[in-house]
Amino acid sequence: MEYGLIGEKLGHSFSEIIHREFGEYDYRLHEIPRGELDAFMAARDFRGINVTIPYKKDVIPCLDHTDPAAEKIGAVNTVVNRDGKLYGYNTDITGITALIKRVLARSGRTDLSGLTVLIAGTGGTSLTAVAAAHGLGAVNVIRMSRTGRDGATTYYRAEKRHSDAGFLINCTPCGMYPDDESIPVRLSRFGSLVGVVDVIYNPLRTRLVRAALKAGIPAEGGLYMLVSQAVAAYELFTGKKADGGL
Repeated sequence: MEYGLIGEKLGHSFSEIIHREFGEYDYRLHEIPRGELDAFMAARDFRGINVTIPYKKDVIPCLDHTDPAAEKIGAVNTVVNRDGKLYGYNTDITGITALIKRVLARSGRTDLSGLTVLIAGTGGTSLTAVAAAHGLGAVNVIRMSRTGRDGATTYYRAEKRHSDAGFLINCTPCGMYPDDESIPVRLSRFGSLVGVVDVIYNPLRTRLVRAALKAGIPAEGGLYMLVSQAVAAYELFTGKKADGGL
């Protein structure tokens, strides 16, 4: 494999379609079962890869160098092989920041200053969302999960203690194809939201996004984020500046 995307299940992915549009390299999807990541990374049989669920944290010990920003976030989604050495980066931060700002603009805002931000999920993408929220000035950032482990609160506690939250980011697979009708939280419990972002891009509008729009809350799925981070990954893969823009 020259370039591609690795993850456990990739039937939902649009990445091959997007990278094909750059016209610079062959890009493939490569599913890796749990337990086989270390062997794949040790073989180093690629020039550049993107990394998705559930390996954005697990891939870090396999690298020779981790970009300081990615190391601080605690998640890597882009790896470049340079002369046999593996360099890890986080281009998701570019994508999710752009998506949040895009949604905020519909409420007449430029950042998250003064807002409590709720993040559904505790995986690698949630760590990137935390960094993006802090970077955009959020006053309080809270991750949610079913169990409340790993520094998160439970969904039930979030509903009781943070019902005044101003922004919601879904970083779980809940609602992703083929489980289209799942929804991670009950929006009716949060009456002060000025925006909702779902990192899922297949379907383009998840049930969460549809529910937010129906309630009059600016919301968008993850396609804009996906394309934005893919452009950043392309530039790392090739050393070239991408033409055009979003």
